Amino acid sequence: MNPEIRPGILIPFLGTSLGAAGVFFMRRDMNALARRALRGFAAGVMTAASIWSLLLPAIEQSAPMGRFAFAPAAAGFWLGILFLLALDRTAPHLDAPERARSPLGRTAKLVLAVTLHNLPEGMAVGAVYAGLAQGQPGITAAGALALALGIAIQNFPEGAIISMPLRAAGERRCRAFAYGVLSGAVEPAGALLTILFSALVVPAMPYLLSFAAGAMVYVVVEELIPETAEGRHSNLGTVMFALGFSAMMALDCALG
Repeated sequence: MNPEIRPGILIPFLGTSLGAAGVFFMRRDMNALARRALRGFAAGVMTAASIWSLLLPAIEQSAPMGRFAFAPAAAGFWLGILFLLALDRTAPHLDAPERARSPLGRTAKLVLAVTLHNLPEGMAVGAVYAGLAQGQPGITAAGALALALGIAIQNFPEGAIISMPLRAAGERRCRAFAYGVLSGAVEPAGALLTILFSALVVPAMPYLLSFAAGAMVYVVVEELIPETAEGRHSNLGTVMFALGFSAMMALDCALG
């Protein structure tokens, strides 16, 4: 594997692990406003990353199709949406474990829910770095790094969101931290598998990029945005979404 790729696919996992480590320094539970702000910021980052780092490069790579250059991106996007929809029917929502019908215990439900979130993120990083390795147009090393950093930034609160509720439920700090780290382990694995697969199917790159974008947008709309709009001070989540979106947009454009 290209040495340039190795640290790149580990960056998002590092963000999750650092967020989970917050269980050693924070209070037993996370303030509702803080959780709403963190989720709003994460949603903004993921939305911007889906556009600038995934969908636009997918369309650019399909430019030879002329006016139908959008078709592979649209198809891959919907495949990503439907894939997460299918997974979501078999796994619980992080924000509503009591509604899940899964026979798994509460701890396993939380880990499974966040792992569901992290899967498309790992695929997104893997797809971009695979495109970089194959010399695909519209993908640069700086742009791939921007995506990895952006996902790592939004993974930081995600790691805390899983470890803190587990701590509040009575888990020991070390065990809560371990579960948070475990939930992020799927990211480098998903990235590596995507890289290996895409190396064999280069023409499918626009579909892989937009697939990851669709999966990420599904997570934003289904899991993150609803919580930011609940209760009092719902505008806090909106402001943080805008902040995360503009930060990721600036990061991607500046590095890309």
